[in-house]
Amino acid sequence: MLKATEELIIKKHNIKHNAFELYKKALEDVEDEFKKLDEIREYNQLKVLSAFQDERISDSHFTNTTGYAYDDMGRDGLDKVYARVFNTEAAIVRPHFVNGTHAIGTALFGNLRPGDTLLAISGQPYDTLHGVIGISKDTGMGSLIEYGIKYNEIDLIDEKYFDLEKIKKAILNDLSIKMVHIQRSTGYSTRSSLQLNQIKEVIELVKSLNENIIVFVDNCYGEFVDIIEPTDFGADLMAGSLIKNIGGGISPTGGYIVGKQKYVDNASYRLTVPGIGGECGATLGVMRTLFQGFFLAPHVTIEAVKSSIFCARVMELAGFEAKPAAKEKRTDIVQTIIFRNKEKLIEFIKGIQQGSPIDSFVHCIPIPTPGYEDEVIMAAGAFIQGSSIELSADAPIREPYIAYIQGGLTFDHAKIGVLIALNKVLNS
Repeated sequence: MLKATEELIIKKHNIKHNAFELYKKALEDVEDEFKKLDEIREYNQLKVLSAFQDERISDSHFTNTTGYAYDDMGRDGLDKVYARVFNTEAAIVRPHFVNGTHAIGTALFGNLRPGDTLLAISGQPYDTLHGVIGISKDTGMGSLIEYGIKYNEIDLIDEKYFDLEKIKKAILNDLSIKMVHIQRSTGYSTRSSLQLNQIKEVIELVKSLNENIIVFVDNCYGEFVDIIEPTDFGADLMAGSLIKNIGGGISPTGGYIVGKQKYVDNASYRLTVPGIGGECGATLGVMRTLFQGFFLAPHVTIEAVKSSIFCARVMELAGFEAKPAAKEKRTDIVQTIIFRNKEKLIEFIKGIQQGSPIDSFVHCIPIPTPGYEDEVIMAAGAFIQGSSIELSADAPIREPYIAYIQGGLTFDHAKIGVLIALNKVLNS
């Protein structure tokens, strides 16, 4: 006999029998995986709580500064909380970062100088960084390369493992390498997201060859998916977005950079200007939201991971390839589904939009999008524009037609959204 909620889902969204049966089977299959995630959530919640308590965060930190905003205790307090949680010397957490790419670009520009080489060791970075580096079709925009910073990259082996021999050879043969870039998540590619033990191993290798090389990690989508972070085992600098995991679904905008004091300081001079750095920057009343979002982040992140695992399993049952597979260990919240069919991909994205709380009536279509070389279709019925900790999905319109799904503030919502998308794929 159907539960009341199941009857409502079927009636409201015209769910067909074939889709609903796969939905129920997937829920049964992922129960054991979910139990493991609860331990990670609890550990990270304690870690964040302890940081708030150790820094004596109070109502007076929820400041509303304007103008120069010298001595903004809320802004400075949040930096200290982030530094504690990520086990680093310093942090800069600001609503002034417009997205994760901005935070990453700030870290790179702040610490690289003409003649230095940036070596990407996890293959080509995410699409929106191509313009930052200077490897996109549209160059000459003030990119790293235009400023005389050199760039090289080393692909992963089998799209999964660091090529340690090539990395070693590159570092020994090129003394201009100032920074290595590691992208933890997959980006718009078919490669696997990187496991933390792999990142630990490659950091140890780089430091054994040249301890002065800055190890930078793009941690977008990875925060709080495990009980450790790349900075716990030696990453010098790390950045991410507040409208992904770390903002808990309520931070309205912003990004963060954490790491060694001198490298964070260098990045802060790029965010503002040399001599000012992180000493200025009005927070305009968002501090309570940034603190609260960070506090909620361990719970919300695990809700998103559960959503990804469920999505993987139900689409596997429907005959599609999921990366990572439902039973694989996770290192970020991103789930990819390989459709190998343009029409089915588009129907899936439309279904995620239809299952959203905001703009559920909107029909997604592929369009040219700033920062991307292919047309992109996006489902983003979110409370925060572009928030990918909320249930969202996007895809570049190129073979093999892969959907990238992430987020879910609550698993109860995400599983409904995925069911609607599955139903459209199977029955449209």
